[in-house]
Amino acid sequence: MRTVMPTDGFRDSMLTGLTRRPRAVPCKYLYDAEGSALFERITELEEYYPTRTEIGLLSDRGADIARVVGAGARVVEFGAGSMRKTRLLLAALDSPAAYVPVDVAREPLLLAARRMATAYPAMTVAPMVADFNHPLVLPPDAEGHGPVLGFFPGSTIGNMMPGDARDFLRRVARLVGPGGRLLVGVDLAKDPRLLEAAYDDSQGVTTAFIRNLLARANRELDADFDIRAFDHRAWWNAREGRVEINLIASRRQTVSVAGRLFAFRRGDAIHVEDCYKYTVDQFRWLARLGGFVPEEVWVDSGNLFSLHMLLRA
Repeated sequence: MRTVMPTDGFRDSMLTGLTRRPRAVPCKYLYDAEGSALFERITELEEYYPTRTEIGLLSDRGADIARVVGAGARVVEFGAGSMRKTRLLLAALDSPAAYVPVDVAREPLLLAARRMATAYPAMTVAPMVADFNHPLVLPPDAEGHGPVLGFFPGSTIGNMMPGDARDFLRRVARLVGPGGRLLVGVDLAKDPRLLEAAYDDSQGVTTAFIRNLLARANRELDADFDIRAFDHRAWWNAREGRVEINLIASRRQTVSVAGRLFAFRRGDAIHVEDCYKYTVDQFRWLARLGGFVPEEVWVDSGNLFSLHMLLRA
């Protein structure tokens, strides 16, 4: 039974994605309420190093970040989530003037924005319900004279193909304007065993997270996926420099989605996510293509993760 009418394009993307060859559905649809809760559990797993490593960098390098950015910054966060990292950044900055979280999920965004406004009563909080994959304009509440700092943590930029990442950076460069900056978290290329374990944990939480795409279709699109008839697979593609994540049909089956039928043979895949990994030099090169001048870069002692401070060219 359908319980929710999706308003974020999920129905059309699911139908289109299951029709094309190879089958693929954008990874942003993993993050409904259930998926977001599962992802928060993933961030606490031993195998999933990116979250704790990035938090460590933000904690250790907060003073350095504040020195580069200066006082009175207007912070724009792309894809606001739990805001743990945001709180570390805002606490480090010198008198931030405004915080603009951008996300497509309206209710969680507004709730998080209200909490942030309570924590920082002297700071303007102006949430934007929008897709950061499209051009953005700062809301009137965030207009002012302080420098604009974009914030894009979590190596979410690694979910974009390099050409899409370049285009995203160009949009951000236009948004932050002359003198503006972007602080972006970037996962680094490393031992494939560490990478594959990070996306296929021993407790099966990541499997539940990836399978939630099918569970969401069952909840919202009158679908009848047998969720356990699809296996979650993550592997390192060295040639492309990315971890590829797929759902693989374990048996022949026919599935109904929003009134349409889709046949699967054993071994058929639904591509769910790519996670690109960069060297420091590779990402600095990409940043230049995106309209930024690389400034500082901070890397943890294990060479697992990096924070890049970029200045608009």
